[in-house]
Amino acid sequence: MRIIVDAFGGDNAPLEVIKGCARAVEELGVDIVLTGSKSKIVSCASENGISLKGMQIAHTDDVFDIHDEPREITKSGSNTSMALGLRILSEGRADAFVSAGSTGALVMGASLIVKRIKGIKRIAPSPVLPGENGSFVLVDAGANTECRPEMLVQFACMGSAYMEKVMGIENPKVALLNIGAEETKGRALELEAYKLLSESGLNFVGNIEARDLPLGEVQVVVTDGFTGNVALKLYEGMGSFFGRKMKWFFSGAGKMGALFSLKKISSFRKQMDYKEVGGSALLGARMPVIKAHGSSDATAFFNAVRQAKKCIDSNVTGVIESYAADSGKE
Repeated sequence: MRIIVDAFGGDNAPLEVIKGCARAVEELGVDIVLTGSKSKIVSCASENGISLKGMQIAHTDDVFDIHDEPREITKSGSNTSMALGLRILSEGRADAFVSAGSTGALVMGASLIVKRIKGIKRIAPSPVLPGENGSFVLVDAGANTECRPEMLVQFACMGSAYMEKVMGIENPKVALLNIGAEETKGRALELEAYKLLSESGLNFVGNIEARDLPLGEVQVVVTDGFTGNVALKLYEGMGSFFGRKMKWFFSGAGKMGALFSLKKISSFRKQMDYKEVGGSALLGARMPVIKAHGSSDATAFFNAVRQAKKCIDSNVTGVIESYAADSGKE
């Protein structure tokens, strides 16, 4: 199994990328292709005592700037480490791609270089978020700000396939993010999507309000990219807020109080930590593409590679492809 990793995507590249990939080679038994400047990768690994065993380097000097227009990934950015990785994937020379670079560029590149699964209308970034009673996937988390109702049904199908095949949840519950639980709530988009989801054959349980997301009582939450991105950023922000507040609270509770609570605090922080998941799968791409968090460290990159491996092992793209083929016959 060969997984491509953009060695120069993210805030902590290339050191944390290389460290995470070295761990993945050792613990997961995967082969890695690092894209980017060969001299910089070799120098960084040497200076930090990291073995490049099990890793090949596909050389390019260019890096896609996070401030560049996403469409430039196929134009002025066509020789960047991100674009090179996507091309290698599209040519079938590897099985999955991981990058912590620009989300917009990665979605654009996945759509135009790797291509969408036939019948799928949009690629959707789909992060897995923690909840009190289990994790859920949010589809779409920011790429498609304007959607049609049938697109939300596709998001639900892709999210269900991911949670079942990759996360191991049988018959996942699907909910539509809305401003009320009643089926009469929402814009025209939500009203029509509710009807279609009810007839989809999925385990659709109705609308869900944002305040109920942290309960984790459903496993797939569907919405348009604008609403999804607002929900995602608020979720991430509140997680950081609670983490800081807990640290402040226990700093005044005395050493013994903090010691007795340390195990629970550690468990909670791990549950809220994006590094434990690795990244967002770009569901709908013809081959697995994982968007790692921009501030990923070695642990996050390791988990992003592990996530990519799970996508390959479970053939989640094949499951989505079968759904798209079957729906096209109707």
